[in-house]
Amino acid sequence: MKFISWNVNGLRACMNKGFKEFMDSVDADVFCVQETKMQREQAEFVFPGYEEYWNSAEKKGYSGTAVFSKVKPLTVTYGLGIEEHDKEGRVITAEYKEFYLVNVYTPNSQRGLERLDYRQIWEDAFRDYLLKLDQIKPVLVCGDLNVAHREIDLKNWKTNRNNAGFTDEERAKMTELLTAGFTDSFRHLYPEKEGAYTWWSYMFKAREKNAGWRIDYWLVSDRWADRIEDSVIYADITGSDHCPVGLVLK
Repeated sequence: MKFISWNVNGLRACMNKGFKEFMDSVDADVFCVQETKMQREQAEFVFPGYEEYWNSAEKKGYSGTAVFSKVKPLTVTYGLGIEEHDKEGRVITAEYKEFYLVNVYTPNSQRGLERLDYRQIWEDAFRDYLLKLDQIKPVLVCGDLNVAHREIDLKNWKTNRNNAGFTDEERAKMTELLTAGFTDSFRHLYPEKEGAYTWWSYMFKAREKNAGWRIDYWLVSDRWADRIEDSVIYADITGSDHCPVGLVLK
């Protein structure tokens, strides 16, 4: 099966920048989107051949996730089931016969680390949620996790130390999640590959210089690690400040 995840930084804008063309050409079984920044009724576009599932934030034009699936899931749930965490449209879980797929847009700690404390609480709740699912069947987790886990995962790690996305606290939470039973599919196949990024600032010609961060992931329950056939970063696909990332399972 082929899976795609993409933080589109506003789906309506991205639709005019090649989203549909990429979606059609990549022909994924499941296509997950983060930061839709919209309610479904705000758009007229359609995705033939795909079932659609949307989780929009209460706040208009903010956050939001969507899942497009060729196979109709057995069940679909929205959020973590915790009211304080479920107002921003950050999580969609689709259950299939053999696995759960969780599409997530992790809260950004923001400039000045204003939301770092909240994010720590959120991360613990999210990890607990995944572990409960993992007791039932294997889990695939995709999305913008808003953290570069290791120094190799961003270009300028020395100058970004303790900035949002590369704080010791955020990195430790990522380590905790992986240690709890999940495999970072990209690093599983390419443990020392440098220059592999999924997000670039719009400033300072960062993308042109490939001064980026790898903050978009496909994680897989450890017991399915041997089924990872490929983990792809589509760095040449523009349309957002993030590029799509893909997972192919045997």
